[in-house]
Amino acid sequence: MSADEEKKMKTQPRVKIGVVALCFLLLMIWFSTPLWAACPQPRNTKQAPRELYNRVNPLKPTIENILEGKGLFEEKAKPLACKNCHGTSGDGKGMMAVGLTPPPRNFTCAQTINGVPDGQLFWIIKNGSPGTGMPSFKNHLNDTQVWQLIHYVRKLAQTRIARIQ
Repeated sequence: MSADEEKKMKTQPRVKIGVVALCFLLLMIWFSTPLWAACPQPRNTKQAPRELYNRVNPLKPTIENILEGKGLFEEKAKPLACKNCHGTSGDGKGMMAVGLTPPPRNFTCAQTINGVPDGQLFWIIKNGSPGTGMPSFKNHLNDTQVWQLIHYVRKLAQTRIARIQ
């Protein structure tokens, strides 16, 4: 038997073990998928007051309003831009998301976000969500900015759907 054949026979078991280990690792990742990756995400957020809950966004979803919302989401919102918790793409994987229970909303999940009325989103952004890491923006964003932000958040789910199709 040549040296190459002998080397090949010794290497084959290592390759098989490596493949089995890789498969095991992938299965572990698959079955331990964190809640922020869930779609839809289960939530029991307090409902907005009735007069606000079903309110429809009074702003048109123009490019200008969506871009203003994007600017707020990524940089301008104070005390903290939304991307820090919700992630740049809105998937809930922001740098501050680690350790938050429940995890930040995944806005790229249309099944989660489309079931929430505009008025409910407005109320949550303005007042925060007790029992979560979501702060109140009542003293930092005016009503127009909140409605613009809602347009952008809704666009995040639509964008993901477009990428999937």
